[in-house]
Amino acid sequence: MKKLSYIFFLSLLAFSCDVFDVQPEAAVDENTAITNLGGLRAAVNGLYDRLQTGYYNGRLAMAGDLSAEVAQSVGTWDFYREMDTYRVSPDNNENRDLFTAIYQVVNQANNIIAAAPGVADATEPQKNQALGEAYFARGLAFFDGAMLWGGIPGVYGTLGITLPLEPSRQAVSLPRASLQETWVQIEADLQKSLPLLPEASAGAPARITKAAARGMLARMYLYLKNYEQAANFASQVISDTKFQLLADYSTIFNTKNTAESILEMQFDNLDQNAIRTWYIPTSAGGRGDLAAHTEFYDSIPAADDRKKLYAFDNNSKFYYPTKYPRANNLDNIHVLRIAELYLIRAEANYLSGKGDPLADLNRVRTRAKLPALTAITSIDDILNERKIEFAFEGQRWYDLLRTGKALVRLASVPRSNSPGAPAALTDARRQVFPIPSVELNANPNSVQNDAYR
Repeated sequence: MKKLSYIFFLSLLAFSCDVFDVQPEAAVDENTAITNLGGLRAAVNGLYDRLQTGYYNGRLAMAGDLSAEVAQSVGTWDFYREMDTYRVSPDNNENRDLFTAIYQVVNQANNIIAAAPGVADATEPQKNQALGEAYFARGLAFFDGAMLWGGIPGVYGTLGITLPLEPSRQAVSLPRASLQETWVQIEADLQKSLPLLPEASAGAPARITKAAARGMLARMYLYLKNYEQAANFASQVISDTKFQLLADYSTIFNTKNTAESILEMQFDNLDQNAIRTWYIPTSAGGRGDLAAHTEFYDSIPAADDRKKLYAFDNNSKFYYPTKYPRANNLDNIHVLRIAELYLIRAEANYLSGKGDPLADLNRVRTRAKLPALTAITSIDDILNERKIEFAFEGQRWYDLLRTGKALVRLASVPRSNSPGAPAALTDARRQVFPIPSVELNANPNSVQNDAYR
């Protein structure tokens, strides 16, 4: 059995009960934990808990928006200020926690993949669903890890990430894979999940289904510039009548689990998200350390319905997003929604010269009460739509990276915490975050990204 660095395995089996109506098992050795259907259900429950409370609780979204020109650090939390100004240290706590949480998801998925086939009292459909959810979660975690610490072949970055494929609680070393190997594994995991997952689930969009796998494959193929496959998988989701653009944009966030949502992480009084506290100003009971970038807010057309989801705080003099309106951090976090699939297909078809990208783009624009465009003049028409549509959902940084625009768009960005000199991303090597120091200290076979050595 391969063994991994200890950072992957902190608190591996602290399960919650959000997804399955079963009590989770105690944190026992993975070799004996999943021995029956109840244990398998508890393990999958733990997998969702890892995704929810680990890094899809707002941490990933905040890192993505702060690193772009959508959000800014306006408080005193140094670790987010570093992301805001492209000075992330290998000792950055937020970066470390993201790394830990992502590999906790990977290891929990590995536990299920290894054990599910041998669970004697589970039916084949039950085994398949557990395996499908595990392969999807591992592919998603590797995807997010690649974007943060690795890169995309031929676009940015020089080295992939560590790819543990077996469960372990012991600490030895694995080297980083190449970028090509990393993305081959991401594709393999997502493709493996597709035939195993159910077409629909009574718990969707809280549960992973085929639509979620198709949506992630569409996103992945777009990032890899395989436009035919990106459009193909996006079309499969768009043709699924369970999903539709809501007439009122704000309803996506004011109401949980709408027809807009393909996969949505669930939060309640027991499992609370982290994002609202950081973005809500102190006058409304939050920390207010993070706010909308003023120039970004000003760039949203006055007629755009999405501009209504921002509020000005008279004390701090900043705009704050109101996409997360519920007190006590009870809002769900969207992983995939149907608007993204329309814009994926629009971009893929525009860049390949196929289909009707204008129609897809205008579906999203007109939902936001903007006039339809008569033509797409450049890829920026689509990317700007994505910037406004998915602001404070964490996608802008990755859009700039994957399209090679980060060094241009982020070369001079005014920041509240960078007075006198705008923050500037001028070093291409800083398009990836550093491997955390604790991982390097534990794993002598891992290597640091170039800019942080």
